[in-house]
This record gives sequence, structure tokens and C-alpha cells, in this order.
Amino acid sequence: MSRPSKRKPADDLRRLLLDRMEACPTAEALNDRVILPFIQALEDVCGARGYVLNIYGEQANLTFTGDEDVAEEIYALIENYLDSRAGESADGE
Repeated sequence: MSRPSKRKPADDLRRLLLDRMEACPTAEALNDRVILPFIQALEDVCGARGYVLNIYGEQANLTFTGDEDVAEEIYALIENYLDSRAGESADGE
């Protein structure tokens, strides 16, 4: 008789997030129902613990500085970068 595979808590969270994300019909709904609540929880925990994070995923980055001014600067840097990339695509580069 084979043993049942052990499920990891991370797998459960991933499945929960996927289910909730897939239920969102628009980017606005995804932002309001999943992304913002996740970010707010991350801010609460990281802020309380004094963490500074720069998480690199395979196709995404997530940064937590704990500093509102620095967060604004990082946001502007990323927006400028994305705008420049979009400009390159429009120019055919």
C-alpha cells in the first residue's frame, strides 16, 4: 500500500491564491480582491518585523522597503523602465 503524498502548506496557499485569482474577471478585480490584500498583509508582517525584502521571481519582482518615500521612488523607476520598454516595442526594436 502506498503512502499518500504529503501536501506542503505552500502548495495549499498557492492553490488558494490561484483559485481566487482565476475567479477575478478583470485586472481591477484581481487587484482589489487578491493583490492588495496580499500586499497589505505583507506590509503588516514585514513592517512589524523590520524586514526589507527584494524578491525576484521568474517573471516578477516584489520589493518591500518599509519606507513610503523609497517605495514611491522604486515605483517611479519601474514605471519609467516599463514605459521605455513599451516605447522600444512601438518603435519596432
